[in-house]
Amino acid sequence: MNDYEMGKKFYESIVHFDESDEAKEFYYRTMDSRSVNAAGREETIRDRILRAYGILFCEDTGLEMGQPAGPDEVAATADRLYIGSVGYDSKHWYRMRYHFPVIDDDNYDRFAALVLADLRSGPLHDSVLEDGDMLLVGDADPLHMTAEQRKNQKVSAIRLPGGYDDDDHSGR
Repeated sequence: MNDYEMGKKFYESIVHFDESDEAKEFYYRTMDSRSVNAAGREETIRDRILRAYGILFCEDTGLEMGQPAGPDEVAATADRLYIGSVGYDSKHWYRMRYHFPVIDDDNYDRFAALVLADLRSGPLHDSVLEDGDMLLVGDADPLHMTAEQRKNQKVSAIRLPGGYDDDDHSGR
């Protein structure tokens, strides 16, 4: 199984986490697996995901570069992520689309893993290549914004360094 297929399976395990014991088992086995980082230290996939999530949102959360995101940082950014252009329905707002009504100590790492797995191998990755949709950071959930706030919100795109060529889906 190549990196892209493995990433796809990991993404599916997160999406089906509540529906399947097999999905939960695969998710936990993957998150707890260990690898050696670039500095030569052993760490879990969970550690790597939380550091990557922290890097993506360090400007928004006040984290130092390389510091892992915790429940508060993930919760603070979760309501600000949406897909494609600015949209005000549950298909565009990321947290609502994937049914994470609350981000807390029990699921913040799963939400962070979902975002990164989706960017790497999920439908969001595919829609970037096919439709040009991407994960955007905006203001808080529009259901709690005034019309003026929605009109004046600032948006920035999230891209991982070293993106993909159209012909290369290997994850390198």
